[in-house]
Amino acid sequence: MKIGIEGQRLFRQKKHGMDIVALELVRRLSKLDNRNEYVIFVKDDDDRACIQESANVKIKVLPSTSYPVWEQVILPKAASDEQCDLLHCTSNTAPVATRIPLITTIHDIIYLEKVSLFSKEGTSYQRFGNMYRRFIVPSVAHKSRRVVTVSRFEKENIDKVLHLGNKLSVIHNGVGDHFVKINNTELLTEARRKYKLPERYIFFLGNTDPKKNTANVLKAFALYHQKYNDDLHLVMPDYDESTLLDLLRDTVKPDVRNKIIITGYISNEELPAIINQCCILLYPSLRESFGIPILEGMACGVPVITSNTSSMPEIAGNAALMIEPSDPVAITHAIERIVGNPVLAAELSAKGLNRAKTFSWDNMTAAYIQLYQEVYDEIKNTKS
Repeated sequence: MKIGIEGQRLFRQKKHGMDIVALELVRRLSKLDNRNEYVIFVKDDDDRACIQESANVKIKVLPSTSYPVWEQVILPKAASDEQCDLLHCTSNTAPVATRIPLITTIHDIIYLEKVSLFSKEGTSYQRFGNMYRRFIVPSVAHKSRRVVTVSRFEKENIDKVLHLGNKLSVIHNGVGDHFVKINNTELLTEARRKYKLPERYIFFLGNTDPKKNTANVLKAFALYHQKYNDDLHLVMPDYDESTLLDLLRDTVKPDVRNKIIITGYISNEELPAIINQCCILLYPSLRESFGIPILEGMACGVPVITSNTSSMPEIAGNAALMIEPSDPVAITHAIERIVGNPVLAAELSAKGLNRAKTFSWDNMTAAYIQLYQEVYDEIKNTKS
């Protein structure tokens, strides 16, 4: 069997959520499957070294163009030219017009909720992307032989909207093997130097997407410092100075700025050294289909604060402090509890280490390999 894997954004330098999931899948296919052939379709970009060809994995670099043209025109033609038996599209959308049987991973359907190009929430790129997904996803979901999502919460959510029945299943994400407790002081010191990390800090792994809840995090952090004014800092990747100052002006007094460190983009490979040295990993998102950073914090042995909404209780179990993400006071109180109670912090760290062990990329990949075979067998039986 020859399986095409859509990995359009795998070669880009700044990888996030869905890119990481697809990358981990591709990296493990050659290790876990010696029966099938795989063709990985990617758009040319700077990080060509992130995946390598092997005996059963071929990388096909397709011309760079706009996302819709690449996905709807270039990808299906390339998959047909390669004579793929199946095409697995990994990031919510897929070609509408292709004769190759589709498996589509739909991570979430936030974009099927109220979306407007004229909304002030998110960047223009994010709004256009959501409009594209809003248009494409329903037809692609019904066309696909199987649709996979990443949590039971999201499965229920998708089924209520798209009514996919038995073709919809759950395959959980994993956590990278490099997210571990680090004892190498040289590695930790280098990370601290490179990113100018303070002695004590909360690590908030958010971005400019409104669902990441940055405004309420800043309010909560300001409330904490109104009460304590100690040396606890907030470290934030993926923000520039002007964006942060705009947010501070809109939410709290900008004088809390001197307690915030913005690092710029941090690669997934560098994240463990940053997480290992924080007091708390803070992930109070408004809505997530999974929440990989929850597990990354737990695997590094640090206490985690996350939300009591959407998929996050399913992923965190009883190994994190749960808060109402729309309530800055609740976030502040959770920070106070961990900072002021070393016993609680140690208990959460221990529970988190055990919880993270229940999720792995190998298990995810094995589940996909089994799914590919099931779909292929169904197609053969239908033809015979």
